[in-house]
Amino acid sequence: MSRVIDSQVLNYFVQPSTMTSIGERADALADVPTSLEELTSVIQGLVVYDIVAADFYGFEIPPSRRDEIHLRPVKALIDRLLDLDDRTLGMARAVERRLVGRCHHFVVLLTAMLRHQGVPARTRCGFGAYFNPGHFEDHWVCEAWRESEQRWVVVDPQLDKVWQDRLGIHDDVLDLPRDQFIVAAEAWTRCRQGAVDPARFGISFAELNGLWYVAGNLVRDLAALNKVEVLPWDVWGCQPQPGNELTSTRLGFFDELASVMRDPDLNLADLRARYDDDWLRVPGEVFNAVRRQPEKL
Repeated sequence: MSRVIDSQVLNYFVQPSTMTSIGERADALADVPTSLEELTSVIQGLVVYDIVAADFYGFEIPPSRRDEIHLRPVKALIDRLLDLDDRTLGMARAVERRLVGRCHHFVVLLTAMLRHQGVPARTRCGFGAYFNPGHFEDHWVCEAWRESEQRWVVVDPQLDKVWQDRLGIHDDVLDLPRDQFIVAAEAWTRCRQGAVDPARFGISFAELNGLWYVAGNLVRDLAALNKVEVLPWDVWGCQPQPGNELTSTRLGFFDELASVMRDPDLNLADLRARYDDDWLRVPGEVFNAVRRQPEKL
């Protein structure tokens, strides 16, 4: 459903962030198409998801390349892509010459390219309903502004034909229904209202799930809405530790935050102001929960 969005909101999300700035790498995008469908296809030819690389694509990732999933800024992603294959980014790579990444890397590349082309776009942190039926798995997507319809569309650039066939996905991955990708604020609200068991939200195979996990993604999504697009496993500030039972004070804190985040277009000024809180703002150093070490941004 479309509605009038304040032009200041669209202007905000069309400007690149520190993480999505392409800058002097713009020449590498010279042949990148402008249609969302073609652009998404380009992204799918640039990144391979590490966990399924062997099973889905027949590519055994060398140990020396496994740390590519920890690259953050788009400039670093592009530099690595050009190291692997010095052709412009409009050219699809053989799977072994693609960047080794996760959902976040597909999404920040798409967000960066859309912004570079003057299209408002933003990364969103939440949960996908299509990976493991009955569960909502930790995931990131891109919201792209569709000018012709005056609305945001949910785009999952990770889901190429291989993914779609493997998972039996029949929805349009360039315009996913909102019940197939649940943003963190909506997930939190559903859990708190008792509509969904919090244990269904998280990373099933790692047995990481629950309300504490949803709260962590709520904070990451707030950062993304403030155009600080960090890794999905970056931890800082008020994000709960694994398995934490949340006190009534912290529950109330996240309840209020989620209520504002459910409508970021209407409440963007408020969300930007809240982000100034030391507990919410991404600091200069975060904890990488996969590597189990602090890292400077």
